[in-house]
Amino acid sequence: MNDLVPLAKAHCIPRRGVEHRLSPASIRELMPQVPGWELAEDGHALVKTFQFDDYYRTMAFVNALAFVAHREDHHPDLGVHYNRCVVRFSTHDVGGLSENDFICAAKAEALAD
Repeated sequence: MNDLVPLAKAHCIPRRGVEHRLSPASIRELMPQVPGWELAEDGHALVKTFQFDDYYRTMAFVNALAFVAHREDHHPDLGVHYNRCVVRFSTHDVGGLSENDFICAAKAEALAD
């Protein structure tokens, strides 16, 4: 990743194969750029719960995130509730986390701000 380009401004590229899976050291380096996100599933997924005032705002976030996911061709697992949305990113084709997960987590964060 080019250190001069913030994650939220970067774009996903197709990642297939274990050679694109991030090392624990790379994950540690990227975590500060996605505040509030947590590692889950033994470091194979990034997860965050976004809180909203009501269902309308929750759904507005979900729809905006769906647009971003479609544009980046990298799709999260979502748990949609009345006033919150649980977002989980992982790259199935690499068997864990890739740079794309961090890019999309940063973009989700920007949507919520």
